[in-house]
Amino acid sequence: MSLHPAIAAVTDRIIERSKPTRDAYLALIRREREGGVDRPILGCANLAHGYAGTEEDRDMMRGGRAMNIGIVTAYNDMLSAHATYYRYPEQMKIWAREAGATAQVAGGVPAMCDGVTQGFPGMELSLFSRDTIALSTAIALSHGMFEGAALLGICDKIVPGLLMGALRFGHLPMILIPGGPMRSGLPNKEKAAIREQYAEGKATREELLDAEIAAYHSKGTCTFYGTANSNQMMMEMMGLHMPGAAFANPGTKLRQELSRGAVHRLTKIGWNGDDYRPLGECVDEKAIVNAAIGLLATGGSTNHLIHLPAIAAAAGIVIDWEDFDRLSPVIPLITRVYPNGSADVNGFEDAGGMPFVIRELLDAGLLHRDIRTVAGDDLTAYGKKPVVEGDGLAWIDPGASGDETIARPVSNPFSAEGGFRILTGNLGRACIKVSAVARDRWTIEAPARVFDDQAGVQAAFKAGELDRDVVVVVRFQGPRANGMPELHKLTPPLGVLQNRGFRVALVTDGRMSGASGKVPCAIHASPEALGDGPLSRLRDGDMIRVCAEMGVLQALVDDAEWAARVPVQAPAWASGTGRELFAMFRHGANEAEKGASAMLAAMGA
Repeated sequence: MSLHPAIAAVTDRIIERSKPTRDAYLALIRREREGGVDRPILGCANLAHGYAGTEEDRDMMRGGRAMNIGIVTAYNDMLSAHATYYRYPEQMKIWAREAGATAQVAGGVPAMCDGVTQGFPGMELSLFSRDTIALSTAIALSHGMFEGAALLGICDKIVPGLLMGALRFGHLPMILIPGGPMRSGLPNKEKAAIREQYAEGKATREELLDAEIAAYHSKGTCTFYGTANSNQMMMEMMGLHMPGAAFANPGTKLRQELSRGAVHRLTKIGWNGDDYRPLGECVDEKAIVNAAIGLLATGGSTNHLIHLPAIAAAAGIVIDWEDFDRLSPVIPLITRVYPNGSADVNGFEDAGGMPFVIRELLDAGLLHRDIRTVAGDDLTAYGKKPVVEGDGLAWIDPGASGDETIARPVSNPFSAEGGFRILTGNLGRACIKVSAVARDRWTIEAPARVFDDQAGVQAAFKAGELDRDVVVVVRFQGPRANGMPELHKLTPPLGVLQNRGFRVALVTDGRMSGASGKVPCAIHASPEALGDGPLSRLRDGDMIRVCAEMGVLQALVDDAEWAARVPVQAPAWASGTGRELFAMFRHGANEAEKGASAMLAAMGA
């Protein structure tokens, strides 16, 4: 089927807008390919240093004929999703030798866990860890020792950061290698119920801890459909994984064969191969649009309304929230995965997973098929499901949905439209995820209760001050104010208030990510409150209208009074937990819609 005209129009809009920066980017990677640093021009002392740590492969490396793969790893064993990478490098070296190549760990990047830092000062480093990861990736690849790279990363800021850094070396072919989700533990809805009970004082801390450990119980990605698993969805949509690699569990034969296949495939698409596929050419405007469509079709994480523009900018591509807004009316919501449904990603994989979603969207003309992927010249292979066959892999049609409460065909979607909306008004421009919000709560009009941090919200909730219809406003949470932390600690109390029958919404210049669910949340409000943004003019009791139906975010205050108000100044900034080291990132960050990145702002992207 031919491509839907609305998708073609959005793509053309992006291509036209991006032409100067995309042309400059492609010129950069051509220069790096033709005249940049690579092994043939390195001096003997340079090469000796590069080979010294790998005596077993040194003779093959010094011959100069074998491809050398750089491994950039986000391994640590504090983060469950990345603990799976412990033995990957040694395995990958063996798999590279099988294909007549070599591999070296080029460098490590930090990988922090938002789940551990949630609600605490370390969370204020989270967003800017992405820029740090990008910079670390660039350092790892700067040695000129590699003809291709394997990127090992999964979670929230790690995949965007890896890509942002790697794209500046876009003349190299690269494949992202995921580790897979942990097996299902305590169902997410039961976990959420215990959290709400604890928020109301109806469960003890020990009961809450037991539930959390039962949910997050082993190595692998957390099983809810948050930012980490949305990352994996996007990599499939962009053709940067081995097809179908996103959600195979760790420790399985399938997981191992997909990782082995990725290493073998890198040797075929490498610098000197017959099928050279540089990353910077694979990540083009059509691939970025496919990622955006995937977010809409699956109800993915709102964090990617920040991350995808940042990834795109690193490749010279300019996208904005209006592009998402124009796509949303024509992209059906065809999956329900927690927090948008009851199933986790393992249930989603069993129901057909990403191969089912991609095949459905391709057949309906709702994805760009003609993108250059690491696996081939179009996206078709990503609509097939990988299986172990003999000593290798085969790909088969995913068939019909295994469970239509989780994944549905385009002909019978959960919703005819995608799961995101853009809101605008005198409070600025914000995003709202509506895929899990009941339609009768898409419009909330209620008096504001204004806070400068989430601790204030929790205290007011415990004191019973929020037991009414209310729009909770949490300001001074933007990238320049305090690093734009996640505000997950607000989910249980807001959920409790809604369960009590009140009409409740959240408005913030901070983030709620892929774990946001049934309560309408207008997030990433821009301009942020710091610097006299509109949220700094709000007062307790102001009536606020949050309307996803009409795309409205409005303080219902007389225009003259609004203009005359003196903006509230931000509270004193707090140091400690290393936050002071990130001052340059905060001061230099651009707005959320442009990626909330100091690094990209400094580049002029």
